[in-house]
Amino acid sequence: MSLQAKLAAFKKNFEAGGPPYNAPEWIHEPMRRATNELVAAGIAKNAKKVGDVAPTFRLRDAEGNEVSSLEMLTQGPLVISFYRGVWCPYCNMELQALQEALPHFRELGANLVAISPQTAPNSRRSARENKLEFPILSDPGNEVAAAFGLRFALPDYLIDLYKNVFKNDLGIVNGNPSWTLPMPARYVIGQDGIIVYAEVNPDYTTRPDPEELLPALSKLTDAGE
Repeated sequence: MSLQAKLAAFKKNFEAGGPPYNAPEWIHEPMRRATNELVAAGIAKNAKKVGDVAPTFRLRDAEGNEVSSLEMLTQGPLVISFYRGVWCPYCNMELQALQEALPHFRELGANLVAISPQTAPNSRRSARENKLEFPILSDPGNEVAAAFGLRFALPDYLIDLYKNVFKNDLGIVNGNPSWTLPMPARYVIGQDGIIVYAEVNPDYTTRPDPEELLPALSKLTDAGE
C-alpha cells in the first residue's frame, strides 16, 4: 500500500471517530478550517523551489550532536523531510515510509535527515517508536523551516483545540512559546547546494511516496559519473 493510501485510510477512520483516537465529530470542522485557511493564504508559493539555492544549516540531532548540511553535502546528495512532530500520526507514517526507502537513497549515495521543531527527547521518541536509522534534527523556533519558506503560525482557535482537547501543548513539545510549525515538505539537494526536487503541501494529510524522490537522485548520480 502506498504512503498516501495509508494516510487516506487513517484520515477516513479518524474522521469517523474510530480507534485509537475516538475523536468527537465537532473537532473536524476547525481542523479543516485551519488547513483550508493555510492553503488559501498561498504561503506555500513562497517556499524554496527546484533551482533555488538551499539554505545551509547547523542543527543538533537527538543525541545533541551538531549536524551540518554543508558537511553532509560533501558526502553526496541530501534528502530532507520537514515534519511537524512525534504527536502527528501522519508524520509518523511518513517517517516509517522514509525508513523503508532509506536503502534506496543510500544506494544512490544520498543522506537523509528529518527536521522538526520538537525537542531532543521527543526526537528520540520519534526515532525509537518509528525504528528510524536516520537523524532527526531539532529546529528551535522553526528557524531553518523559515529559511525554506515553510514556517507558519497556528490560529488561536487551533491552539485552543490542541491545548485543551488534544492536551498537546506545542510550547512544551517544542520548547518554544511561538506556536509555529513547518508545512510538511521534502527536498533533494545536490552537492552544489541546488534544490533538484521540492514538494511542499499545506495540507498535512497529503504526502508523496518516497519513491517519487528516486528519479531526481538518479539524475544526480548519473551526472556525477
